[in-house]
Amino acid sequence: MSGMSEFLRSYLTVAWFGLAAVLLAGLLLWVSSLIRPSRPTREKLLTYESGVDPVGEGWSQSQVRYYIFALLFVVFDVEAVFIFPWATQLERYGAFGLAEMGLFIGVLLLGLVYAWRKGVLRWV
Repeated sequence: MSGMSEFLRSYLTVAWFGLAAVLLAGLLLWVSSLIRPSRPTREKLLTYESGVDPVGEGWSQSQVRYYIFALLFVVFDVEAVFIFPWATQLERYGAFGLAEMGLFIGVLLLGLVYAWRKGVLRWV
């Protein structure tokens, strides 16, 4: 190990700490499985959903509209992630940065208008 560079030694330190974390987590999970009470009953083994006993079959088809709604939420959430660093460095980017961010927001607004006109934002 004397021939190992300082760069590789730092990675070895990270690997040792990672191994210690995995071993500690495994040890704690194993100990907790030994000391926890385990008294399964018929009621405890039933499927539970929102406090209501399940009735009928559990398979149902979801509408694509809900997935599109979620994807739109993610798109506009990511937009906020891009706008925040730009806003903190506005003086550095100047007029060019302002024009680029205006273009970025404009494209996103076009997507929002398109989704609105297609009726995707109507929650049914």
